Amino acid sequence: MALTLRAQVAAAIRAHGIEIYPNECCGALIGRDGVVEEAFGLPNTTEEGPRRRFMVRPQDYRAAEGRATELGLDLMGFYHTHPDHPARPSQYDLDHAWPFFSYVILAVHSGVPQDMTSWLLQEDRAAFTEEPLIEELLPQDTLSPSGHAAP
Repeated sequence: MALTLRAQVAAAIRAHGIEIYPNECCGALIGRDGVVEEAFGLPNTTEEGPRRRFMVRPQDYRAAEGRATELGLDLMGFYHTHPDHPARPSQYDLDHAWPFFSYVILAVHSGVPQDMTSWLLQEDRAAFTEEPLIEELLPQDTLSPSGHAAP
């Protein structure tokens, strides 16, 4: 099954990555049935240095769950950026992942968002499996330069 990001969610993740660069940003993915309706930004409070690590504190996790409940949706996973590194999970990401969540990673190179991928932790927790990621287009992305729907 694929994870679908609404257009505004993908845009919010990219904007958060630009804003926080050169550090890692992080946040929660809120939605239902494989569709992420909201990117809920969280503070990166790691004591290891936010340039290469992120941490979701228990109170931030509760805040994300609370936001999902408020919207009548589910906490589906988390996103974070990899500044000047590929959008592939690190060993640190593997060591700190929780089962049943999607993990979206955005590569940000020199402050410019690049590839975005999604990952699921395997049941044995030994590795991640890449999850198909679908990004919905903004309405203007479907128009040709003349303003007509693209073929």
